[in-house]
Amino acid sequence: MEKIIAEIDKLKSKIIEIRRHIHMYPDLSGEEYPTRDYVKNILEKENIKTKTFKNHAGMVVDIKVDKKLPIIAFRADMDALPIQEENNIPYKSRKDGIMHACGHDGHTAILTGFLLACNRHKDKLPFNIRGIFQHKEEVMNGGSEDLIRDGALEGVSAIFGLHMYPYLKTGEIGYKYGEMMASADSFEIEIFGKSSHGARPHEGVDAILTASLVVNSINHIVSRKIDPLHPAVISFGTIEGGKAANIICDYVKLSGTVRTLNDKVRQNIKEMMDEAISGICKSMGAKYNFNYIFGNPELINDDKMVDVVIKAAKKFAKPIDLRLPVMGGEDFANYLKVVKGAFFRLGSCNGKNTCYPQHHPRFDIDEESLVIGAKIFAGILKELK
Repeated sequence: MEKIIAEIDKLKSKIIEIRRHIHMYPDLSGEEYPTRDYVKNILEKENIKTKTFKNHAGMVVDIKVDKKLPIIAFRADMDALPIQEENNIPYKSRKDGIMHACGHDGHTAILTGFLLACNRHKDKLPFNIRGIFQHKEEVMNGGSEDLIRDGALEGVSAIFGLHMYPYLKTGEIGYKYGEMMASADSFEIEIFGKSSHGARPHEGVDAILTASLVVNSINHIVSRKIDPLHPAVISFGTIEGGKAANIICDYVKLSGTVRTLNDKVRQNIKEMMDEAISGICKSMGAKYNFNYIFGNPELINDDKMVDVVIKAAKKFAKPIDLRLPVMGGEDFANYLKVVKGAFFRLGSCNGKNTCYPQHHPRFDIDEESLVIGAKIFAGILKELK
């Protein structure tokens, strides 16, 4: 394994080059074909087998040593965000209104460099290696479901993933046993009332007033109907309705998100929301449609695999126990529903220009973290033996 780690050091400039190219030419969710093909060409030049798919931009890469050995998978996401970059850097995004503001360019570069190092020293590998380059992580019901359906986890014994984290310094990694991130669902509510003149509200059914009562009632679910020991969040993100100031509104559309760390609570919230909407609409004489969309489940790490990550990281970084989960979602959770594995945070902050939060127009990473991430992947292989 030492030769693979030494090879990663030799590949440092290449890994940075890959990251910067991807940063300059970002692709939105579902449109990652250029990024995928760029990585595909780099890998195939070194005779690494790749598999692409007709119906999506994901890619699976295999480095096979011995069919009798287990397959260990590593995942990187490839999509960028619809954000206008505000950084003044040589590798600034060349695409107007699109940037890598979450570090997926770094994830992809780390996995690519790791695979190159592994392939150059295949005789030192204790396992078969699978790289999963995932599309559509930044959207609801993302690309992990496509890849799982298309066999990306077939034969896999364990899977690992990482995420750039500006809240930790370069040279630190964050780990969490058990529940690390929340489930991420979304919802839409349509309320149908009846128009009338604003001066004669009694002749109509006010969809705006009904919607306000719905919002108020739903916002009481977490504080009054959910066990406070089980974190949950219900947030309304949009409200649309009304045509003129002097017309009683006949239609309002609301949308939002629900985050939980407990599947039973998750199921109950849907029912509680429906009950609240139904009761209020009935009392106001309105009708409604309620569409609840289940997204990614909660991300639950396997404790033994977290131990492996900690042992692997100690040689290259300082492991920090994050202790508490966060209410953000991550579709790596879908892989962990199928096979055991672990997800960890890779510190990428080194000075104010690399410490902006994710999804900020000035987000950037300390590129020294890229080699650390690749080495931790290599260390995981050693600790799994």
